[in-house]
Amino acid sequence: MPDKRDETGATPRRARGELERDVLAVLWAADGPMTAGRVQKRLPGDLAYTTVLTILVRLHEKGVLHRHRQGRGYAYEAVRDEASHTAQRMRTLLDAGSDREAVLARFVSELSREDERMLQRLLAHNEAHGGTTS
Repeated sequence: MPDKRDETGATPRRARGELERDVLAVLWAADGPMTAGRVQKRLPGDLAYTTVLTILVRLHEKGVLHRHRQGRGYAYEAVRDEASHTAQRMRTLLDAGSDREAVLARFVSELSREDERMLQRLLAHNEAHGGTTS
């Protein structure tokens, strides 16, 4: 990812949650737990070690990461894979809405044809294998 600087030469602030997503993406792509220093090296831009460590600690406190003692510090890994994490976030948003049917209807209406067919296949497969759709 190229370094994006504004007209003053400063790197613009990331959108809320973007750094957490970037850190999670690094951890999901890893083959095992990673220290803050290793995560920092794989992130784009010139982030301070303490910034990366702060994000890792916050994600651990939110229950998104496990941490394991490694030397004087910790190595971190995601609790869930990317698909499970995203599905859990979607469920949380759905549960927060006051009109579940309207939210689901809008979601489905905004799917591409390909995603709509995929969702239909997944629902049919889930139903055929004893899953519930309610």
